[in-house]
Amino acid sequence: MTTLLTLHPGQVDLASLRRIHQGGLTLSLDDSVRAGMQAAQAAVQRIVDHDDVVYGINTGFGKLASTRIDHGHLAELQRNLVLSHSVGTGEPLAAEVVRLVIATKAVSLARGHSGVRPALVDALLALFNAGVTPLIPAKGSVGASGDLAPLAHLACVLIGEGQARLADGRVVGGAEAMRSIGIEPFVLGPKEGLALLNGTQVSTALALAGLFGAENVFASALMSGALSLEAIQGSIKPFDARIHAARGQPGQMAVAAAVRTLLEGSDIIPSHADCGRVQDPYSIRCIPQVMGACLDNLTHAARVLVTEANAASDNPLVFCDTGEVISGGNFHAEPVAFAADILALAVAEVGAIAERRIALLLDTGLSGLPPFLVRDGGLNSGFMIAQVTAAALASENKSLAHPASVDSLPTSANQEDHVSMATFAARRLGEMVNNTAVVIGIEAMAAAQGIELKRTETTPRSSPAIEAEIARIRRQVAFVERDRYLAPDIEAMRQWALAAELPAPLLTLLPSHGA
Repeated sequence: MTTLLTLHPGQVDLASLRRIHQGGLTLSLDDSVRAGMQAAQAAVQRIVDHDDVVYGINTGFGKLASTRIDHGHLAELQRNLVLSHSVGTGEPLAAEVVRLVIATKAVSLARGHSGVRPALVDALLALFNAGVTPLIPAKGSVGASGDLAPLAHLACVLIGEGQARLADGRVVGGAEAMRSIGIEPFVLGPKEGLALLNGTQVSTALALAGLFGAENVFASALMSGALSLEAIQGSIKPFDARIHAARGQPGQMAVAAAVRTLLEGSDIIPSHADCGRVQDPYSIRCIPQVMGACLDNLTHAARVLVTEANAASDNPLVFCDTGEVISGGNFHAEPVAFAADILALAVAEVGAIAERRIALLLDTGLSGLPPFLVRDGGLNSGFMIAQVTAAALASENKSLAHPASVDSLPTSANQEDHVSMATFAARRLGEMVNNTAVVIGIEAMAAAQGIELKRTETTPRSSPAIEAEIARIRRQVAFVERDRYLAPDIEAMRQWALAAELPAPLLTLLPSHGA
């Protein structure tokens, strides 16, 4: 059974985009937008009938825009455009990303500025609803004249070319994929191939997938940070609401409040009120400041991406009120590139500060816990090398966080002389999120170990929320009594971090949950 989600182009919210990414939906289109699509398509047809010369309708493309194409070759022009641009390389994009690509391309075309037949949008939604995912190679777009190569691979299936994966897992040719949904491959009309290829839907889908993953590891990191605070018997005073109100940064205030809620009812906190420690290291004390800044950046990126997911971003655009077809540059993905770079910085910092907390937990001089969080140290190495793994991944993320948006290589004989590199900027987020999930998972496992190493029948208990999370972690991994094969435990905790099945105070911080 699937849930029906009706798309209202221009008004699709972030929570709906997250649901599309997760799957289990059937999509439909708000009927009110069909008239606009038909009017735009009629405007394009009038241009053809009147033999007016308009870029993308009866001309060549890019540097060949001054080349006039006669009526008899207009269908061939659009087909050739799709075939010649299908030059992607690399592994196919993940199915959940392709779902977002299909949905956002349908939304963009349905805005009524692209001049395509409604039947094309219906076919995209039919592919989505049947679980048919065109095979779109991950590499080959510079994010400038739209995501040309990857979107061409999507368009190929509509014209009966390329490849797609059916719901049963079989990979078939484009013609068979179209037959599987009961639709004959399209002969593209004027501008339809260009409308399918122009647009930022692939870079936007990748960035949205990165955002959703970043949200999950961010929330899990707040939980793992709270676990670490309890494990070292840290101070709750730096989370006092008055400190954060005095600064006024919204993310910082929200994070501090969420951590206070997680620790509400803890008996560990008052038990060490006079422990003699003056200040905790920054990785504990500055959780609100660092994680709050990350949250603010997630929120900003979310605003940019939900706008872009609803945008008419092909070229030229049809304006039915005047009948004009105006060429511009909405396909340039600079907003997406910047948003992806901001997300990369946030994901890297979430992992970096968590890795420092792991190191803190393992350092007996700072944490007061047994060295490397294991009994019989020396005979057992405990979490020593798990921290090395975390350090390796945190360092790798630093390199991956280098901004992609500042790079540009001219293409198309210098017609496209400044490009965004948004597609790579967004694509690398998936690897960064996975790296950070491993770091967060190791921290949570280590912190739970630290709490339990001090636990006796008379030891104060933590808060209900923290105790419940320790119990959930123990359902994933066992206490490390002595050295064992830890790789499966680390993988289980990576999945824990990505799932983010956490208390409401954490989840409601996230843009796509609060939308």
